[in-house]
Amino acid sequence: MNIKDLVLKKERQEKITMLTCYDSTFAELLERCKLDSILVGDSLGMVIKGDKTTLTVSLDEIKYHLKCVSTKSSNTFLIVDMPFSTFQENPEKTFFHAAKLMDSGAQMVKLEGGAWLLETIEFLTTRGVPVCTHLGMLPQSIHKIGCYRKFGSSEHEKELLVKTATSLENAGSELLILELVNSKTSKQITEVLKIPTVGIGSGKFVDGQVLVLYDILGIGKKLSFAKDFLSESNSIEECIKNYIQSVKKGMFPEN
Repeated sequence: MNIKDLVLKKERQEKITMLTCYDSTFAELLERCKLDSILVGDSLGMVIKGDKTTLTVSLDEIKYHLKCVSTKSSNTFLIVDMPFSTFQENPEKTFFHAAKLMDSGAQMVKLEGGAWLLETIEFLTTRGVPVCTHLGMLPQSIHKIGCYRKFGSSEHEKELLVKTATSLENAGSELLILELVNSKTSKQITEVLKIPTVGIGSGKFVDGQVLVLYDILGIGKKLSFAKDFLSESNSIEECIKNYIQSVKKGMFPEN
């Protein structure tokens, strides 16, 4: 699986399936279940380290988990979050950090943020580093935003998100994560862009879905946009397969 395969899925209107993962055991299971893509997310700060935010995750920590996952995910497209403070300074420093993550097994790096990233995205992509961008709710900006909320419900926010998404694509972004974005806005962005969109809490009118692995297992805080697939399954493997099939058939999310 590679980024071209994901683009083809969008063109064929085949849903993309993605989950977060942080270790080799689950990575092997996700690959066996034929998941399209794994995100080694900085969500590990909360679900692995037990911190209140993702901001505490260091480059060395995410490299460690990335290496664990990459040993067992040779056929699954592997994306990694660039931690807070590793891509904000300048494009050259960002490339230096991204290269370390690519060397540790990543096929694409993910950056949270809007128009201020355009120069960095172009710098990375012209030097061979595939970039996934992330709009809507930005967990790394939680102290600036103040709380988790839905984005793109007002006309102003919708227009800004659509404009920013288009700019990110033009700069070289090859995949876009939409987190907690109004479903109508997500639909418009998905229709405007040629690159695939993957949503989390952003409705069904996107090209794919991503959830934190532990959320489909019913572990941890209950989230309104997530679903406990394990409660309807006889094993963890069946749970993962049920998630994949529900996304592919357009059954999850329901709206």
